[in-house]
Amino acid sequence: MATTTTPATAVATTERIEEPALGQAVLMQPGRRTVLLVEDEESITAPLSDALTREGFDTEVARTAGEALALSGNARLDLVLLDVMLPDGSGFDVCRELRRNSRVPIIMLTARGDETDRIVGLEIGADDYIVKPFSAREVVARIRAVLRRTEGSDRTDGSDDAIEIGAVRLDPARRSVSLAGEAVELSRKEFDLLQLLMANAGAVVPRERIIEEVWDTTWFGQTKTLDVHVSSLRKKLADDPASPTYVHTARGVGFRFAARDEVVGEGGR
Repeated sequence: MATTTTPATAVATTERIEEPALGQAVLMQPGRRTVLLVEDEESITAPLSDALTREGFDTEVARTAGEALALSGNARLDLVLLDVMLPDGSGFDVCRELRRNSRVPIIMLTARGDETDRIVGLEIGADDYIVKPFSAREVVARIRAVLRRTEGSDRTDGSDDAIEIGAVRLDPARRSVSLAGEAVELSRKEFDLLQLLMANAGAVVPRERIIEEVWDTTWFGQTKTLDVHVSSLRKKLADDPASPTYVHTARGVGFRFAARDEVVGEGGR
């Protein structure tokens, strides 16, 4: 299968991305999804834009942070692919700015795979991250997985009653969280993770179930992604990982949110 590559930024250019159950539906649907690709390297934008077009997406390209913010006002945007390093600023700053007014799904693109970068991106509201070099196949698969997850989380399932444990209050209908009355900004997956744990407060939720329900039944990434999200969630809830009040680890099994009677003294019910 022919591909063209460039050092450190390999992107497949002639590879047809297949997703049997979903690929055909995406190509047949009347409304094409629009992806904003924020990347300054032509060796990435050209082949990736072509691949996205072949798979049924419309692509807008921004090569700077300024262009990205200018284009972000486009109500048709369904997802943003955002490079961390841009000529005129940081992709992290763009992500923060987008999150002030929008819940559009964001996937960060980074040349560095260290945990610090990933945690920063997730903490400020990114939905996923991809480490360079990557293939067009991986990017399209991640885009589709994120869109499935975000669309699923936007649907209401009748479980709209607010959950309040200790000083933490989660409102599924408003998709809002507060700690001691102060709003807590969570990324989409952080919210879904917290909702699952709080809905099962007092019980250990296995890692496998969390990955399946919060991420996707076809998630192919490392389960360390879950640990990164738990770490970020604890920070936002001011939860000491060495002696947590709310999010407890069941080693080798999963995670447990404290039951109400465990945190009566924390200012909640």
